[in-house]
Amino acid sequence: MSDARPRLGGLLTREPRVVAAGVGVLAEALAQQAVPVEEVDWRPAPEESLPALNAVLGDPRRADANARAVGRMLSARPHLVDVRPASEVLGLEPGVFLHAGPPLEWDRASGPMRGALMGAMVLEGLAGTPEEAERALARGAATLEPCHHHGAVGPMAGVVSPSMWMLVVQDDEHGGTACCSLNEGLGKVLRYGAYGPEVLERLRWMGAVLGPLLRDAVRRHGPIDLVGLIAQALQMGDELHNRNRAATALLVRELGADLVAADAPRAHVAEVFRFVAGNDHFFLNAAMAAAKAAADAARGVPGSTLVVAMARNGTDFGIQVSGTGDRWFTGPAQMPDGLYLGSYGPADANPDIGDSAITETAGMGGFALAAAPAIVRFVGGQVPDAVAATRRMYEITLAEHPVLQIPLLSFRGTPAGVDVTRVVRTGILPLIDTGIAGREPGTGQVGAGLVAPPAGVFADALAALAAAVPRGPA
Repeated sequence: MSDARPRLGGLLTREPRVVAAGVGVLAEALAQQAVPVEEVDWRPAPEESLPALNAVLGDPRRADANARAVGRMLSARPHLVDVRPASEVLGLEPGVFLHAGPPLEWDRASGPMRGALMGAMVLEGLAGTPEEAERALARGAATLEPCHHHGAVGPMAGVVSPSMWMLVVQDDEHGGTACCSLNEGLGKVLRYGAYGPEVLERLRWMGAVLGPLLRDAVRRHGPIDLVGLIAQALQMGDELHNRNRAATALLVRELGADLVAADAPRAHVAEVFRFVAGNDHFFLNAAMAAAKAAADAARGVPGSTLVVAMARNGTDFGIQVSGTGDRWFTGPAQMPDGLYLGSYGPADANPDIGDSAITETAGMGGFALAAAPAIVRFVGGQVPDAVAATRRMYEITLAEHPVLQIPLLSFRGTPAGVDVTRVVRTGILPLIDTGIAGREPGTGQVGAGLVAPPAGVFADALAALAAAVPRGPA
């Protein structure tokens, strides 16, 4: 009986497909001869990282540890359960301010971070003017601590003061709690470093009207399933970092009746609806708290190489990894590449800032760009670039989210769970969708774009993981 199968799997009977991995000159030569070439952005791991990479890849705990850590992240069930002042829910005392990113002192703070802290000092009555606040901060009149150290996250500068109202999110699966401040909108806002009278007036209104009305509505409604809402928004064109239009609309629909039923002046209810309707980014802060709750569920698994936080303070970019506890691995914050508002340009921009990269950490934002092709009009690029970006993130992640699915990719789950070893081995860096703050205090937002972390933070984390690998028999 003869074998009818083509020899060599049919290789010699069909047109060849050429894949060029990290050999640009070969791809160019073939393309010049009209040969279709699929280029793969690949490069060997840095030679100096090979000993650490080999040690971590050989760690007998790694596979099970990563399966456990990413499983906890993806099985989290964050629900919005309350809205309360930071003084109550986080126990913040007067003179204590939280900020985005890894630990930071005033003398190293960037322009937008300084502007946000100056505005918060005036808001809390600790200074009469921004100038007075600046002098007081320089004297060490305030205590500065990262949001992440308090189970919280903050967008851009991420400054949280005691009187600010916080979204309170509870993970019904693992029991954790995470918080995030209320979103102010875009442009000249505190989180972008602006501190003018209009900024403080808005914050005072948020404390007097918006916060209490949202608290009453959420309590009347009961817990809101944020993962279910995020999943719907992804299928409606959001990626939950720089585009939250659908998610914001869904949240308003969820809470609308309870807002109307509030025992509050009709004018206040109308103001809240008007404010949220004019702020497409309103849901971002809820998404951040949900992502924080999910990522925190994956912390503290010995041997795990899963990244559980990516955060920037405008000076440093830092990551935390499940298997290395609360240790930060930091490098210089990078400059975003994007589009600028009005007459602003790159010279006006501050390096990347904010805790909002927690959305990418949990499989949203830049990792879900393929779900939001319209985002390219906001951050630059073309629709195929958004699809390619998401596909590239699958190369450095441990799993696909079982609930957050992308229609354009045949409902494939978003890439979730950044793996330190895969980042170092492939050279592919996480892609973060971000706003751009002006470098001078008081400026506000100047644009939006895309940014990647400094590669060194992943190499440093890998070295720490290698040092923790047990020696001898497991």
